[in-house]
Amino acid sequence: MIFANRDAAGRALAEQVARQVPADAGPFVVLALPRGGLPVAVPVARRLGADLDIVIARKIGAPGRSEYGVGAIAEDGPPIFDQDALRYLGLSEEDLAGTVAAERAELARRTVRYRAGRPAPDVTGRSVVLVDDGLATGVTARAALRWLRAQRPYRLVLAVPVCSPEARDLLADDADLVVYLHAPERFCAVGQWYADFGQLDDSDVERALGQATRVPARSGEQPPGERRQAETTEAARHVRRPLRGRHR
Repeated sequence: MIFANRDAAGRALAEQVARQVPADAGPFVVLALPRGGLPVAVPVARRLGADLDIVIARKIGAPGRSEYGVGAIAEDGPPIFDQDALRYLGLSEEDLAGTVAAERAELARRTVRYRAGRPAPDVTGRSVVLVDDGLATGVTARAALRWLRAQRPYRLVLAVPVCSPEARDLLADDADLVVYLHAPERFCAVGQWYADFGQLDDSDVERALGQATRVPARSGEQPPGERRQAETTEAARHVRRPLRGRHR
């Protein structure tokens, strides 16, 4: 299965999410992992009639192999490391302190640019669908899921067009449900499953967010012009309904 581009993958994924997630799980909020997850998330949010926002995360790459994720950070959460990968490479968490600091700085830069002073979205008591364009090791999505779980969402779903079987299985305990379209056994990189996997930049993120219905902020002060989130409902008692496992 080869996707034409991220938009096409998002449209196909949107239908799968709509089939797999119970209709009574709403109100939904769709959160993308930018940059690549955002164009995938746009059709998902449209299909669900959901607000769209982002969770900003950064991969912690191995020394000399930055594309190989051995850890990740999300928003203001702590670093999450793949302990098996660290042991394989003979690394400790302390060895990566400089890399973590550099990724924190880049995460802060993106936060300023993408949010322009607006706080992170408030997902307490809401059903969240976290979307990315694919999972290789899954470590970045794991950091984002754990950060989101700490916000006490009603339900937490991870949705991706393509993933490695290892990443799918790894994240089954971090999400209430993992929705995917393709989990090929021979998985080398996310980009190999797209005909067009062009790199995105900050302006692409800003443009997509500018057209989205945004999630109310976590701050007690509502930004001018933003709608205030509805009063907490029965779903916001933070008791998640049973919904575990993975579906395709």
